[in-house]
Amino acid sequence: MQASALYIAAVLGTGILVLPGLAADAAGPASIVAVAVVLALSIPLAGTFAALAARFPDAGGVATFVRLALGPTAARMAGYWFFFGVQFGSPVVATLGAEYLVAALGADRTVVPFAALAFLIVPLTISFFGLRVSGSVQLALTGLLVVVVVGVVAVTAPAVQPANFQPFLPHGWSGVALAISLFVWAFAGWEAVTHIAGEFRSPRRTIPIATAVAIVVVGAAYLSLQIVTVGVSTTPTRGGRVPLIDLVSVTAPGVGPVVVAVIAAVVAIGVLNAYVPAFGNLAASLGRDGHLPRWFAKGAEPGRVPRRGLALVTVIELSYFALLTWRGYDLTPFILIHTSSMVAVYALGMVAAVRLLDRFSAGWWMAVVSVVLVAGLLVLAGANLVFPAALAVVALIVTVVKRRTRA
Repeated sequence: MQASALYIAAVLGTGILVLPGLAADAAGPASIVAVAVVLALSIPLAGTFAALAARFPDAGGVATFVRLALGPTAARMAGYWFFFGVQFGSPVVATLGAEYLVAALGADRTVVPFAALAFLIVPLTISFFGLRVSGSVQLALTGLLVVVVVGVVAVTAPAVQPANFQPFLPHGWSGVALAISLFVWAFAGWEAVTHIAGEFRSPRRTIPIATAVAIVVVGAAYLSLQIVTVGVSTTPTRGGRVPLIDLVSVTAPGVGPVVVAVIAAVVAIGVLNAYVPAFGNLAASLGRDGHLPRWFAKGAEPGRVPRRGLALVTVIELSYFALLTWRGYDLTPFILIHTSSMVAVYALGMVAAVRLLDRFSAGWWMAVVSVVLVAGLLVLAGANLVFPAALAVVALIVTVVKRRTRA
């Protein structure tokens, strides 16, 4: 049960706060197809990570698998994609929390930038003191968010109008492709359990069962939420900035939206407070391994606070937030860079799995299928892969410089 809860917490995340609306804007009713496609992709992908975690339980997770199978340069690429690419999601999460908080308070939307900056600065600040939300609290918050999803779907289902599902493809299949790329954010996180696999008494038995439970729960949550998002026509817009509040306001106005908003805001800051220290630790480990200047390595030891790494995280996240502000809080490009970076990491992880897992085993076959499916996601990512590609070039340059220095 603990493993299932951890998986659900990692994958469900904050995506439900905004993605149903963005995907409905991108693909209309066909956004339901996008959810189904990404859910189908998640089955072999999650199964592959479960097989890797069961056979190679190590705190390094995907980076360890990539290093074992493909070498240090590939591991460096994966590290850069995680550190510089996935961090594009932090200002998005801060903005989501701010949007919901401002909606709950009934304040003017001009307050959103200041609230979003506070959402970002608070976790950055407390991380320097080594404080973070405990795992049990984080799981409790995610549990509340699951309850909110169930409640929103239950109270809004009677308001679904069949007419809202026509035309089914208002923006063509290109809109579905965009929605699929967006929903990678929703279903990213299947690799999370690989970092804690060694803590389970029997990972070979526990992890596959937990994976199956999480796929069912997360898939049901997103599919049902997408259906009611599309089917309820009386929301201000399908792609509203606070879609859960828009939905619950239809049939349960008053206290319902306030409860949803408060829980969503608390979950958002909880997610940031969990990820900021993780990025700091990653910066320190990259410094320790020579992928970043060794000055950042201080604090990489277990139990230490990587303040130099956190300083770099602070500079990066505030820079990304400034860029988001300059772009008028258009979240979609930031989500797409985040998801394209995750897809790039997954691509290396699946290739590594093909090399590491026993040939013709169930896990190996799932890895082979996942390589093909992730390749399709790379194609869909298109121009959004420019950022991960640039980081890959930087990783190659670092390798060349290091070899020449040794010579």
